[in-house]
Amino acid sequence: MKLKRSSRLVDMTAYLLRHPQQVISLSYFSERYQSAKSSISEDLTIIKENFESQEIGRLQTQAGAAGGVCYMPYMGLAEVERLLGTLRQQMTQKDRLLPGGYLYMTDLLGKPEYINAIGRLIASVFIDEKLDAVMTMETKGIPLAYAVASQRSIPVVIVRRSSKVTEGSTVSINYISGSSKRIQTMVLPRRSLKEHARVLIVDDFMKAGGTMKGMTSMIQEFGAEVAGMAVLVETKEEQPKLVDRYVSLLKLAIPDRQETPIIENGNVYDWLPKQHVNPTNV
Repeated sequence: MKLKRSSRLVDMTAYLLRHPQQVISLSYFSERYQSAKSSISEDLTIIKENFESQEIGRLQTQAGAAGGVCYMPYMGLAEVERLLGTLRQQMTQKDRLLPGGYLYMTDLLGKPEYINAIGRLIASVFIDEKLDAVMTMETKGIPLAYAVASQRSIPVVIVRRSSKVTEGSTVSINYISGSSKRIQTMVLPRRSLKEHARVLIVDDFMKAGGTMKGMTSMIQEFGAEVAGMAVLVETKEEQPKLVDRYVSLLKLAIPDRQETPIIENGNVYDWLPKQHVNPTNV
């Protein structure tokens, strides 16, 4: 279809946003809009400058016969601060603390505007990492994992507590829960991961890190590799976690004799690109 430049820019931008982390050839755009590759290149330069000025992503070009352009989602510092500030405000509402030191977040994880933004933030942290899959533990981590995976156009791998007949043969491992110190089981279908796959582990909440460590062991059973770990909220406890080198967006401090939780920023600013500066908690 032949379009004016203004219409072409809008459609091309929308297409790139719908296909993150996918290399799209200039020939495809040239045929789609019935325009010369030189015109397409000029359009992409405009889009690239806009993406970078608005801090919504990178537009990376790849030369060669198999090359093209790739949109890499990204969240700028100002938006990071707004998102974390909003989440802190929501999570410090009265009565969110649950027995056992947990935090009620189901309502927040069910809101697309929050979960999609969280997914883009986590994707920003790992923007330069090669990722083949996102792994999470059932059940509340599932929407978060899908939000991250959608920003990278990669599959989600869900670890379960028990096997299901519809998933075929499975791999089962035992792991020790970091908080309860009990032996628990996790199961993953054999077809879920390929050998040497680079996997990002994502979860909604972490106390001592037992589940994260269990998923790390599961990945190793498949001959795959842990590319990173990210959690929405971790607890602020004195004892060391069972895992290290993980990204946390927020941190929960359990107050004494209070019903209102204390939420602080996690270590996410330490993992973002160097141009970000760690602000004080608000």
